[in-house]
Amino acid sequence: MFTGIIEAFGKVESLKKDNENLHITLSSPIAKSLKVDQSVAHNGVCLTVVACNAEQYTVTAINETLKKSNLGLLSVGELVNLERAMKLGDRLDGHLVQGHVDQTAICNEAIREEGSWKFKFTYDDKKRNITIEKGSITVNGVSLTVVDSGSNSFSVAIIPYTYEHTTFHSLKKGSVVNLEFDLIGKYLAKLVSKS
Repeated sequence: MFTGIIEAFGKVESLKKDNENLHITLSSPIAKSLKVDQSVAHNGVCLTVVACNAEQYTVTAINETLKKSNLGLLSVGELVNLERAMKLGDRLDGHLVQGHVDQTAICNEAIREEGSWKFKFTYDDKKRNITIEKGSITVNGVSLTVVDSGSNSFSVAIIPYTYEHTTFHSLKKGSVVNLEFDLIGKYLAKLVSKS
């Protein structure tokens, strides 16, 4: 489990295809604290560390992960939002995040406002995922509150700290992002669809 509070950036150092898998090697300040078999969220995608040293580590994304997320679009030198798994008993500053991306979305607007930024996203509503105003959403691993909610769109407001310390500073119109919808909302939507 994760909280959606980003700890650090990871810089993509290499991308190696292996059949349908993609081995991603990243450099990051958290690399020295990692060990093999640990879970780390990458733009909200939970991946297992398969190799590591003090400066870099490697994770593997399988085809299913590449189809449902934006990890297959990564390029060498790109920054990725990172979060290590939460420790049981720690403060939950964001919301409960599984690290299982539900689908991707497209950034339609990135507007600078007085002291903040507003980002609007659209997604395929055929998957029956929903947002609600003031509900939780995870965008590229970042725990956020929905500002405006539509049938296949939503917007979020970003404070300067989040803008600077996550990959939101590099998002622009047309960027593809990973979405993980609120866990409780997903269960409720499934229950309602069965009635």
